[in-house]
Amino acid sequence: MKYANEIQKRRTFAIISHPDAGKTTLTEKLLLFGGAIQVAGAVKSNKIKKHATSDFMEIERQRGISVATSVMTFQYGDTLINLLDTPGHKDFAEDTYRTLTAVDSVILVVDSVNGVEEQTRRLMEVCRMRDTPVIVFINKMDRDGKNRFDLLEEIEKELNIHLHPMTWPINSGKDFKGVYDLHNKSLVLFTANTKANEEDVVNINDLGDVVLDEKIGDADAKILRDDVELVEGVYGALNANDYLKAKVAPVFFGSAVNNFGVKELLETFVRISPTPQSRETSVRHLDVNEDKFSGFIFKIHANLDPKHRDRIAFLRVCSGKFERNKYFHHVRLDKDVRFSNPYSFMARQKDVIEEAYPGDVVGLFDTGNFKIGDTLTEGESFYFTGIPSFSPELFKEVVNKDPMKTKQLEKGLLQLTDEGVAQLFTQFGGNKKIIGCVGELQFEVIQYRLLQEYGASCEFRTLPYYKACWITSKDQKKLDDFTRFKTNNIAADKDGHLVYLAQSEWFLNTERQNNPDIEFHFTSEIHKEG
Repeated sequence: MKYANEIQKRRTFAIISHPDAGKTTLTEKLLLFGGAIQVAGAVKSNKIKKHATSDFMEIERQRGISVATSVMTFQYGDTLINLLDTPGHKDFAEDTYRTLTAVDSVILVVDSVNGVEEQTRRLMEVCRMRDTPVIVFINKMDRDGKNRFDLLEEIEKELNIHLHPMTWPINSGKDFKGVYDLHNKSLVLFTANTKANEEDVVNINDLGDVVLDEKIGDADAKILRDDVELVEGVYGALNANDYLKAKVAPVFFGSAVNNFGVKELLETFVRISPTPQSRETSVRHLDVNEDKFSGFIFKIHANLDPKHRDRIAFLRVCSGKFERNKYFHHVRLDKDVRFSNPYSFMARQKDVIEEAYPGDVVGLFDTGNFKIGDTLTEGESFYFTGIPSFSPELFKEVVNKDPMKTKQLEKGLLQLTDEGVAQLFTQFGGNKKIIGCVGELQFEVIQYRLLQEYGASCEFRTLPYYKACWITSKDQKKLDDFTRFKTNNIAADKDGHLVYLAQSEWFLNTERQNNPDIEFHFTSEIHKEG
């Protein structure tokens, strides 16, 4: 229990949403409140050269989308907040799913105009699998969107979650006048482009107060009174325990781009969100209050700084105290490692830290020792469970356009696929390099980064595969025979494990029936212990 104070101070969460719901904008506004940045970047505007703080890869700046999870740490009052901004684009969902294993709660951004979208559903399923507490921020209230009651009903039905409004909107679109804070009994009036800490707040202890009519007009005051009576009758006061158990999601209405409704969200988040939580491992339940250090790698990023060929492994501290220059045990490699320059993050800026506590995310300079899911401990051997890895759905052969740069291409492919957004396979008995991804955009990003960061130019040739299956068997001879007969469909992943590339579902099912002694696995987790 010696680090209980530090644990109580910390909150680690991710912001998730469908693309374009305003996630990166909300991230920026939270950083403004925390004093971590002074000027918000115009994410979509090319006229302004200040880009969103959390979008640090060149291709993200050009396209105005986040394709890699960024980590930002800032202080708000007495609370130290670790915020993980995730890619909204579905082609990078895998990165987002892994990030969700490193946080204790999430803020889900829903666009009031479009409501619940496909990616919102997928992300919410991951949160439910892990019982992650969720706060919902309904964004873009200053645009003409869906009716507020319809929107709540749609979110509850589509995402299968009970909501609890914490603020209530007064109109929307061009008639949007602000929100009524149900918790603090105050009226927060809307003006476009508000700066942080400059909200126009009117305390109204009694909704019958004539001040309400003066501020928003008789008609809107009447609607608000009826709405609030209905909402309070249905929902009552928020039970913070139900939120922590992921049974209820508090809801806020606002406009991130205008910095409106964000402060109420942040203050409630600090008040009710969970401190760093205990976790399950392959051996036992690990209590967050244990004195001995443990943590796991949930993300790897190559070339964070294009001037230096660096790879950073992102470590989530789960228990104990991480210390600079102290030896820790790398479980998979079974060797002790130490770090002379561990970092904390403010997107691109890195500050060397001396120590870190549960909930913190530390950047470790990596020379190729780490893979996603690796565990560091003070000697004990275990893995943290539940870190997903997916079977790719799109496969392309890498065609080298510049044979003089073969070495650079191979190095780039290895390093970029280590980040976990794509998988690299080498055809069995040959040298054909195959990249497997979950989405089309990933190929574009890989091609761009190979050229920009490694000077290697390549193109991709689509291959007719439907799924990658890792194959194992207790009977080595059967496995050898299978790989010999199916040479064209067999590849090795970068760790040398055999993979069967199936052309279709029919082919896959046929092979499974014809080869009962061979097991087909859809993730590489099977090799985790090896």
